[in-house]
Amino acid sequence: MSANPLPNQAGPRRVAILGATGSIGSSALDVIARHPGQMRASVLAAGNNVDALIALCRSHRPEHAAIADPALYERLRDGLRDAGLATAAHAGTAAIDALAAGDACDTVVAAIVGAAGLSSTLAAARAGKRLLLANKESLVLAGELLTREAAAAGAEIIPIDSEHNAIFQCLRSRDASVEGAGVRRILLTASGGPFRGRSRAELEAVTPAQAVAHPKWSMGPKISVDSATLMNKGLEVIEAHHLFGVPGARIDVLVHPQSLVHSLVEFIDGSTLAQLGLPDMRTTLAVGLGWPRRVESGVAGLDLLAQGRLDFEAPDLDAFPCLRLAWQAMEAGGSAPAILNAANEVAVSAFLQGRIGFLSIPALVEHALSTLPYMAADTLDALLAADARSRQVTSTAIARLPHA
Repeated sequence: MSANPLPNQAGPRRVAILGATGSIGSSALDVIARHPGQMRASVLAAGNNVDALIALCRSHRPEHAAIADPALYERLRDGLRDAGLATAAHAGTAAIDALAAGDACDTVVAAIVGAAGLSSTLAAARAGKRLLLANKESLVLAGELLTREAAAAGAEIIPIDSEHNAIFQCLRSRDASVEGAGVRRILLTASGGPFRGRSRAELEAVTPAQAVAHPKWSMGPKISVDSATLMNKGLEVIEAHHLFGVPGARIDVLVHPQSLVHSLVEFIDGSTLAQLGLPDMRTTLAVGLGWPRRVESGVAGLDLLAQGRLDFEAPDLDAFPCLRLAWQAMEAGGSAPAILNAANEVAVSAFLQGRIGFLSIPALVEHALSTLPYMAADTLDALLAADARSRQVTSTAIARLPHA
């Protein structure tokens, strides 16, 4: 293993991991630990799991640790001190934003789930950082705003979810719209989730435990439910539109249950490039941390003979209408994606709590999209206001359900 810094780096890459205690944070730390001379975790941030954050600090010894809940500051500070660590303690979203934008890091892994990750992602973009983007909501809520701010500051966005990272690798950049790129269409692949092949009627009685049991990926409960409803893929369609400058009419979805082909790009000359690999987030994180150089991720190569076959099918928009709703919101533009995302977050939370059924999730999202007016999406305040209105409308609708 080389101890030399990565190309274009004066020293080791200094990485802030926002969402360090989650599955993406764990994978990022695994990759970083394999390259001690090339990169190090300088900032670790988490939501409210103080004990897990302190344990990570013991292992990785960052310069800074931050907890989003200000009420937990003393526990974090005292825990770090008791562990004999020199790591500085911080608390609150403003502190996390400042760390993402400041001198403590040159690279930010944006893996805070939900709208809570938006402000720190924007802060990193405005500071011109290399942004390893795993927070879908930053692009769904504020794709126009984020890409504009990143371009103005010279920030480098490298998507970390497997589908967009695959497209990034096929294009060798994020820009599919420049003259000469020759992109005809982008094809996002979807595993189909745990309920692939089931009819709408068969989905009526599924439980939260069944919905979070993803057949291929290890993810948090919210993202797992989004995969089960295909909302995850709908959000990725919106993301791809913003990331790669491609209109929705040139973005398609293919269900691919093996999850080995992570996405494809079709070009005007008839060529189609695909990126394949085992379903492991460490690959995409290694791409983001090392790009344009390839670095060891700890993931084995793909044995196609052992896998045997690759299957593809069209998504069932009747059984899984969330994908159709996401396309609808993308085409409407403005605040519509923010409304979609917020309604979905509230509905998924209610489903995980056992307050609503699985099929109520798309129904509640459609209710919010049909109830609320769409506004311009040119400021963060406007987007957050649309987000708040959607949450209120959806919460009210849930409260009125007979079994809520």
